[in-house]
Amino acid sequence: MGTIRLGKRTEGRAPLIREFVPLADLADLVFGAWDPIPDDCYTACLRAGVLDRHEHVEPIADLLKSIKPMPAVFDQSYVKRLEGTNVKRGKTKRELAEQLRADIRDFKARNRCDRLVVVWCASTEIFITPGPAHATLEAFEKAMEGNEPSIAPSMLYAWAALMEGVPFANGAPNLTCDFPAMEQLAKARKVPIGGKDFKTGQTMVKTVLSPMFKARMLGVAGWYSTNILGNRDGEVLDDPESFKTKEESKLGVLEYILQPQLYPELYGTMYHKVRINYYPPRGDNKEGWDNIDIFGWLGYPMQIKVDFLCRDSILAAPLVLDLALFFDLAQRAGLAGIQEWLSFYFKSPQTAPGLYPEHDLFIQQTKLKNTLRWLMGEEPITHLGIEYYHEA
Repeated sequence: MGTIRLGKRTEGRAPLIREFVPLADLADLVFGAWDPIPDDCYTACLRAGVLDRHEHVEPIADLLKSIKPMPAVFDQSYVKRLEGTNVKRGKTKRELAEQLRADIRDFKARNRCDRLVVVWCASTEIFITPGPAHATLEAFEKAMEGNEPSIAPSMLYAWAALMEGVPFANGAPNLTCDFPAMEQLAKARKVPIGGKDFKTGQTMVKTVLSPMFKARMLGVAGWYSTNILGNRDGEVLDDPESFKTKEESKLGVLEYILQPQLYPELYGTMYHKVRINYYPPRGDNKEGWDNIDIFGWLGYPMQIKVDFLCRDSILAAPLVLDLALFFDLAQRAGLAGIQEWLSFYFKSPQTAPGLYPEHDLFIQQTKLKNTLRWLMGEEPITHLGIEYYHEA
């Protein structure tokens, strides 16, 4: 999380964020999960091959072995490339969602937790557009009873969490809680919601470079992005319907940052393409490659190449922890509904209806830190700086 500046630059106040705001203590956290694959956390760690077994896994083997996944609400028609045996059974989606509510209550009681947070870290579902079933809470609950296809498993988790008064953060590009019925429920239950799609690799780089191009009025003729990864995420995204959901999340970033409607001569004809390819030998070590064709003064062309050889889970795991702590803070601070101030963590930030999202990473960071300052009674930082040069 780093530090947070307070007051003027001359004051030298920059405490660690974890010491500035009352976050939950890491020693007080208890972890649990649902998963259609029955492996305990230790087995899952070894299969994934992300962490060094002897340095990082074996020292905490007993703890990891104790974390066994609860049976999941899983339907292969929404995630076509996965199969699972550790799944719940029920006649209706409402019945399955009620089983999730029971799991939440049981987990809280069994582990003697004061508060809970649910963070969706599961796979990308097929692309779903909002429809009548998502318009009101009444329609949504009726659709659950009727097993309507427009109600995906992730939505059942979100509904169950909110009904139990538990904050819900969506780390995938799924619709999940980004529609009116879920927003109504979050406000009615006074629970924070937010998302969507963790911003970790290639898109994070885009939200750093594209503001630079716009700030210097450099045109962009084209931006070609491709990814190769071999983990389960890559396997899921090898299905065109799941890829469509991810593609929508990744493509929107440049349009909102570069604003081609305001700068048509610079970005109005920009060609933007995103590819994701499943390549098993790479495992969790994702590679994101970008070719960016830009042009400057008098239209002279230039190119930028980016090759980001990253580790998918290593980039994502700290975000999950930050979001759990911040969503818990939001709940205790009485911040119900959409938490746009946490858009720093997401590719496709959820916002109030009719409000376009901010994708620029540094605007998002400023929003996050100013919200923390506001919560703690400190003045926001605008970076105006005129007070250093003109006496009152």
